Amino acid sequence: MFNIKEIINNQNNYFEKGQTKDLTFRLNKLTVLKKMIAENDEAIMAALKKDLNKAPFESYETEIGILLEEINYVIKNLPRWDKRKKVCTPLINFLSSSHVYSEPYGVALVISPWNYPFQLTISPLIGSIAAGNCTLIKPSEYSVYTSELLEDLIARYFEPGFISVVKGDKDVSQQLLEEKFDYIFFTGSVEVGKIIMKAASKHLTPVTLELGGKSPCIIDETADLDLAAKRIVWGKFLNAGQTCIAPDYLLVQSTIEKALVSKIETYIEQFYGKEPHRNDDYPKIISMNHFQRLLNLLKDQKIIAGGNYDLNSQQIEPTLLGAVSWDSPVMQEEIFGPILPIITFDTIDEVIRSVNNRPKPLALYYFSTNKKRQNKIIEEISFGGGCVNDTIMQVGSSYMPFGGVGESGMGSYHGKASFDTFSHKKSVVHKSNLVDINLRYPPFKNKLKWIKKVMR
Repeated sequence: MFNIKEIINNQNNYFEKGQTKDLTFRLNKLTVLKKMIAENDEAIMAALKKDLNKAPFESYETEIGILLEEINYVIKNLPRWDKRKKVCTPLINFLSSSHVYSEPYGVALVISPWNYPFQLTISPLIGSIAAGNCTLIKPSEYSVYTSELLEDLIARYFEPGFISVVKGDKDVSQQLLEEKFDYIFFTGSVEVGKIIMKAASKHLTPVTLELGGKSPCIIDETADLDLAAKRIVWGKFLNAGQTCIAPDYLLVQSTIEKALVSKIETYIEQFYGKEPHRNDDYPKIISMNHFQRLLNLLKDQKIIAGGNYDLNSQQIEPTLLGAVSWDSPVMQEEIFGPILPIITFDTIDEVIRSVNNRPKPLALYYFSTNKKRQNKIIEEISFGGGCVNDTIMQVGSSYMPFGGVGESGMGSYHGKASFDTFSHKKSVVHKSNLVDINLRYPPFKNKLKWIKKVMR
C-alpha cells in the first residue's frame, strides 16, 4: 500500500536537487515519454478496448498519435520557449534591463478522467515535464485497465521521485487534496472541479480546471447539409459521445431540420451499421451507473432515431431526440453519451440569446457558409473554443491553447500553452549601478512636477 505523504516528500526532495530545471534533462525525459508510448502502443490500445471497447484505430487517433505529435512539437520548440525573454523597460527604470524567466512550480498533481484515460493523463504531463516539475498522477478508478497500465509504464520508464502514479477511488483523491501541492491540473466534471478548487484554496495552490458543459452545434440554412451531417455524426458519436467537447445538442434552423435529420441517420448507419449497439468497433459506456443515467435521460422523450441498447455490452446506439425544449430533462445537464437532442430556431439572434442565457460552453460548432453570420456567432457568444463547419478538430492542434471559460473551466494547455500553464513567469529588473537618480527618494519637495513629466 502506498504512503501519499512519503511519495510527495520524495518528489519534493527530487525537485529540490534542481536537475528538473536543466533543459537537457527535460528534453531527455520527453524523449523517454515518447519512447514509452511508441513501444507500448499495442498494450495501450488493448487496455482502452477493455475499458471502453474502443477500436484500435480510434484509440490510436485520439489517444496515442495525438500525444506523439504533441511531444514532437514540444521537443522542437522547448529550447526557444525556455529562454529568458527580454522586455521593454520604462523610463522610470533608466539604465536597467527587464527580463521574464520561466521556472517550474515544483510538484504538480494531475487528476485525469476516464473518457480518454491515456491521452488526458499524458497530455498535461507533457507540459509538466517541459516546464521542469515533478508530477504525481491520479488516474480515474473507472478506467481500470488503462490506470493499471499507466502505473506500470510510469514505474518502468521514470524515477518515482520525478513521476509517480497513485490509483484509487474518491477517498484517495480526497487524501491527495488534503496535501500541499505546488500546482493542480484537473480534468473532469464541473461538480468535482468545484471541490478541487475549494481544496486548493486552503493552500492557495494555483489550478487549471478542464471541465465541460453543454456544447451547442448550430446549423443554419446555408450549411452544406451532407458534409455537416457527416462531421456531426463523427464528432458526436466518437467514443460513444463520451467526449467533453462533443456536440451536446443541435440548434437547427427549422427550414432544414427534416433534411438534416435524414442525412444524419444515413451517416449513422454508414458508420456503425444497422445495429450500432452490437458493433464491436463501437465504444461502450464506461460503467453501469453512467449507462443507467443515460437511459433515464431517454424516458418520456421523443426518439426519432436509435434508442436501442445492449445491457450486457453497455452499448447505446446513436440516438436522436426531437420535440426537445430548453426545459426538457436532457437539456439540464451535460449528456456525455450517444444521445443528441435537436432544438429548432428561426433566426441567428434567437440562437445567440438562447446560448448566452446559459453557462458558457467548452465548445461551440457552427455550420454555415455565410461569413457574416460566422463572425457574428464567434464575436457574440463566449465559449472555450470550437470549429466553423467541423467538430472536435480544435483539440488536435498544438498551435492553439485548449481550455474552457466560466463554468466550462479555467486555464488552458496544449503546445506552448502547456509549458506556460506549468511555469511561473518570474519578472526581474537588472539595474545598473552607474547612475542613481534621486527623484524617487524622499524628501519630495519640488519633485512632483518632475515625476509628472516622467510618468505620464
